Amino acid sequence: MPPNHPAMRKSAGAQRPPPPEATPGYLPRWVAAQAINDALTLGKPLDDRFPGPDGDAPPQILDARDRALARSIATVAMRRLGTIRKGLARFLEKGMPRKSGPLESTLIAAAAQLLFLDASDHAAVDLAVRAVRADPTSAPYIALANAVLRNIARAKAEILGDAEPLDDVPAWLAARWRTHYGEATLLAIAAAHRCEPTLDLTVKSDPAAWAERLGGIVLPTGSVRLDAHTPIPDLPGFTDGEWWVQDAAAALPALLLPISPGDRVVDLCAAPGGKTAQLAARGARVSALDRSAHRLKRVAANLERLKLEAELVIANAATYESTPFDAALVDAPCSSTGTIRRHPDVAWTKRSNDITALAKVQAELLARAVLLTKKGGTIVYSTCSLEPEEGEAQISALLRRNPDISRAPITADEVGGLAECITPLGDLRTLPCHLQAATPRQSGLDGFYAARLRKI
Repeated sequence: MPPNHPAMRKSAGAQRPPPPEATPGYLPRWVAAQAINDALTLGKPLDDRFPGPDGDAPPQILDARDRALARSIATVAMRRLGTIRKGLARFLEKGMPRKSGPLESTLIAAAAQLLFLDASDHAAVDLAVRAVRADPTSAPYIALANAVLRNIARAKAEILGDAEPLDDVPAWLAARWRTHYGEATLLAIAAAHRCEPTLDLTVKSDPAAWAERLGGIVLPTGSVRLDAHTPIPDLPGFTDGEWWVQDAAAALPALLLPISPGDRVVDLCAAPGGKTAQLAARGARVSALDRSAHRLKRVAANLERLKLEAELVIANAATYESTPFDAALVDAPCSSTGTIRRHPDVAWTKRSNDITALAKVQAELLARAVLLTKKGGTIVYSTCSLEPEEGEAQISALLRRNPDISRAPITADEVGGLAECITPLGDLRTLPCHLQAATPRQSGLDGFYAARLRKI
């Protein structure tokens, strides 16, 4: 492996690179452990290393198959991190050794394979021990790693049998959700987060035909939900721009804007472009804002594939000025705690002070949306957060500050008849445990909040 190979570049908190003599199967497991380490020590999301369909891939040291394996290991490790740590603690009488470098992330990655993936126990243990040996700070614990992982393999049934849904929820989030939603809903959310989600698509037209062609189902909200693991670019209709990937809950806020062809609509937080595409597909003249030119390039690429048009504007949405729009969509940056089903690392990389900081940004964006919307126009505000400070509290504060803004209640028939997702005040609040289907894998939604407002 040459010295300038991407795997050889060091970063704070990262593991040392694998040795040149790495055996087959070693490298994807090392990459998975490094991703886990970066998430837990640096707060880096897994998408930085394993970007989704709208992301930009970093320099790759793995082929597609090994990259999929590495992502699978890292994702299940973060999804079931509490269970894994609880299992490891059974066999670490003195706890995780201090100053042991990447030992913990290596053990977590291996335990994820032993407990949740269809992997050879021998290979998972052997390759993890090789990784421990390769790093001088963890090398003194080779015998410990070997013994702990062999015990994990032997005690798999007992470890899984003793696991509770709340094991995989950080205590601070569990406390918040218990307060806001109650014990029963907290447990339902925790159980939903344990299930790997399917792929949801927003289609330009004829959801039933696309569901049949792609082997999926049409959800009550109109999204198409797939059950396949086929690479997205290989699916029929991708190249032709007939659909785009978008969680069913994420597709709802744009549908709540009552717009007609030719209406001017501003999407204040456009990237990666799913909601902009929805608005453009309905014939709106969309101004899609983002302060990052790089992110807007992704929006442009998505729109080009979808054969849709929008005005792309590089600007700070909180200070953007324009003649008034007919409608405004504010899908604000947030803590993303509603997306833990799809991004389990969020549970372990976010902190409560993130919510406080983001709430200030959200208030600024809402205030700007009010200024940018003409009288009689509509504003939809949304966040992919389960935290009331980023949802209900924002709207309550806005209405107190602005007597010229009123709530335009959302009805169940606008969201596929999902009455459980409509709050008493007429806002939208989807939870990961909503939309129950025949199987856990076909069930669930991202957690979203949305409110529809009218400028009097």
